[in-house]
Amino acid sequence: MFITSDAQLLRFPAASVRPQGRPAGGMAGIRLAAGASAIWFGAIGPDARPGLGGTQETVVVTVAGRAGALPGASAASVKVTPFSEYPPKGRATGGVRCQRFLKGEDRLVNAWAGPEPALGATEAGVPVDLSGMQGRRDGSGTPLTRQLAHIGSATRPQ
Repeated sequence: MFITSDAQLLRFPAASVRPQGRPAGGMAGIRLAAGASAIWFGAIGPDARPGLGGTQETVVVTVAGRAGALPGASAASVKVTPFSEYPPKGRATGGVRCQRFLKGEDRLVNAWAGPEPALGATEAGVPVDLSGMQGRRDGSGTPLTRQLAHIGSATRPQ
């Protein structure tokens, strides 16, 4: 899965990736719009999804803000969405929108995907409560009251 600064998410099956040999060189991932960059990339294993032998739902956390702003100096919003809401697409496509920007936001400044519950912290390590930040796949986020610098999970995938 790829997540880009212009709020696009591309989910594709691992089987479509050639991990070795000559065809693996230069494999296409996500098609980026002008000025966009990939801000998160990772593999989500099938064991982290309920119904496939795991017990935890995989979630996607996106944080929108303003390009060029100092961390914590501008408004930001966060959204936590179940991974299952994002449809799989083919490689070398632009993906689907994963967050709608609010006024004053023009890019994703942070993103993460992994097992729930998603946990957040400031740069100083102070917890940031992400419960209640759920949103639909292409909706906008909930305004943050403090800077969110780190996202992760206390739970290990099964």
